[in-house]
Amino acid sequence: MAEHNDLGKLGEELSVEFLQKKGYHILETNWTFQKAEVDIIAQKENILVVIEVKTRSSIDFGSPQDFVKPAKIQLLVKAINEYVISNDLDLEIRFDIIAISKEGKNFNIEHLEDAFYYF
Repeated sequence: MAEHNDLGKLGEELSVEFLQKKGYHILETNWTFQKAEVDIIAQKENILVVIEVKTRSSIDFGSPQDFVKPAKIQLLVKAINEYVISNDLDLEIRFDIIAISKEGKNFNIEHLEDAFYYF
């Protein structure tokens, strides 16, 4: 597996641990629908939280969250719509980003709630 794939997988694992410590119940990881892959689907109280994880080895070229593009957002919205319908859920939906950047041997984790909106 390529080094960037290993870093991405590690970022997702760190994110799951981070979210669980904050009281989130992890429902799915790497859930796919058509061309979309949702990194983490979690629930906290009556909110279904869709989490896109972005991990970068440095921030030299921008913050990790800067790499969530409109096309990705559209795919996530479409996928979560299917997830909600398929599971007959009646929950508020929120889209978050967890941005992870490596600094030396440590990782900085930033949780951006309500990171983007959909219409």
